[in-house]
Amino acid sequence: MRIVIPDDYQDCVRHLDAFAKLEGHEVTVYHDTVTDLDTLADRFRDAEALVLIRERTPITAVLLERLPSLRAISQTGGGAAHVDLAACRRQGVTMMAGTGSPYAAAELSWGLVLAAMRHIPEEAANLKAGRWQRTLGTGLKGRTLGIFGYGKIGQLMARYGQAFEMNVLVWGRESTRKRAAEAGLEVAGSQAELFERSDVLSLHLRLNEGTQGIVTAEDLARMKPTALLVNTARAPLIAPSALEAALRAGRPGMAAADVFDEEPVIGHPLLERPNFLGTPHLGYVEKDSYELYFGDAFDNLLAFDAGEGVKNLAD
Repeated sequence: MRIVIPDDYQDCVRHLDAFAKLEGHEVTVYHDTVTDLDTLADRFRDAEALVLIRERTPITAVLLERLPSLRAISQTGGGAAHVDLAACRRQGVTMMAGTGSPYAAAELSWGLVLAAMRHIPEEAANLKAGRWQRTLGTGLKGRTLGIFGYGKIGQLMARYGQAFEMNVLVWGRESTRKRAAEAGLEVAGSQAELFERSDVLSLHLRLNEGTQGIVTAEDLARMKPTALLVNTARAPLIAPSALEAALRAGRPGMAAADVFDEEPVIGHPLLERPNFLGTPHLGYVEKDSYELYFGDAFDNLLAFDAGEGVKNLAD
């Protein structure tokens, strides 16, 4: 089978233990990101299968029409919003998705909390430049951790907050609030209350039509000038340009994010803000996660090639 793997930024896929599963197949790996339709069509022209790394490459109907050899797409992780499933169905392309793990993303989220509240990146840079103790950090004990979305990652964040003796406050849809209450956590009376009371507020929602732009400029304006907003979920959860404006206004006082509207990021207004800490979408970029994600994606592809029954999201 001729397999193409795009967007391997770090050139790490070939070095995973899971890559051995593809022995005997013709595999081409690309390390840059391409958005031009003609270039994508040329790269994928002879591919019988694509292995996609999360949502890095949108698979549109127009692109699929130019890929007559394509028989299958195997997605790392479970999301498929970037793939036109109706077009896959029309073209007879089987679309498979795998599973993931919440741990790496939750760990990075908590790392951003600590790094931002204690100014760790700034002080590490100060030390290397010969400057000693230039900031005053903020501790977590006794402060309120707001969690917007109580899924697998949100649940881990709640446990981390409790381990640091924080007061955990949860908000989300009705089922979210019910799970949080059953776990003995405090549930906010409203979305507004969540933003008003949180000293650290972490977003852990899935992006869909109902959640796009769910965090408004008004929500951000309710936050304390000492508060931190953390977003390791998806950038469009926040209304366009609202976070930049909020940071200029000083409510919240700080923000940390691992996700951006368009990735990879070359330049972005947020990166110019002194009260913003950013990382390049590292939430799932960790060896154990990659072994799990790619191992699952490769297994699905091999099962398809062997004619075994696979779950086709395009059906």
